Amino acid sequence: MKVFYFTTTGNSLYVAKRIGGELYSIPHMIKEGKHEFEDDVIGFIFPCYVFGLPKLVKDFVKKTKFKANYFFAVMTYGHKAESGLYHMEKVGGEAGIKFSYTNEILMVDNYLPAFKIEDELKKEGSKKIEEKLNKIINDISTRQNKYIRKSIKSVILSKSFSSLAGRFSYNFGRNNFIVLDNCTSCKVCEKVCPVNNISISKKPEFSNKCEMCHACIHHCPQNAIHLKNEKSKVRFINRNVKLKEIIDANNQK
Repeated sequence: MKVFYFTTTGNSLYVAKRIGGELYSIPHMIKEGKHEFEDDVIGFIFPCYVFGLPKLVKDFVKKTKFKANYFFAVMTYGHKAESGLYHMEKVGGEAGIKFSYTNEILMVDNYLPAFKIEDELKKEGSKKIEEKLNKIINDISTRQNKYIRKSIKSVILSKSFSSLAGRFSYNFGRNNFIVLDNCTSCKVCEKVCPVNNISISKKPEFSNKCEMCHACIHHCPQNAIHLKNEKSKVRFINRNVKLKEIIDANNQK
């Protein structure tokens, strides 16, 4: 079983590790130019971005050939999933993928412009993450055929919002970040960035191809990187994932 994942603060990587199989970082596959894979089972684990797919995941799936008897997709999300899996099925269909199983799992939201991380952490226990994850693992191991389906109204609304918000997010640039004087030029932000958007001289310098994943902000050891419109100075990293694992998954240098 091959499992392709995209992670920034660790939620999707934790899910991928629990599901098991051979794990493949999508940023690494893009960097290495690998676009053809075959196995009995192939899965995708990814976060929901603006009710849809991260651009990086979308581009990888569209440009890659996959061959398997059983395809699955699991999406992590922190507030509303809406029709994120619908987008994955649509993009997968364009790549010749027919999913046998799709599911979504509510976890801690790390989207700083909208949520206070301290409030999200307080709600973590009520989300029944392990219970839901165990069910997903069992479904996949027993090769269940199951799909998450949303109403037509939900699909139309989330497609419209995703398109509008996506145009904004993919043009998210250097002027949205603030770097404080306590920055030590440790380069953690550069190493966890999945799209090679950050370079370090004395302080981080940001280009304009940001995925708005906030990995640079959440992983900064000094809490020196901030958004102009962030709701919280508290940061989030999935407790079951180490910084080295994020660096190994995303480092493009």
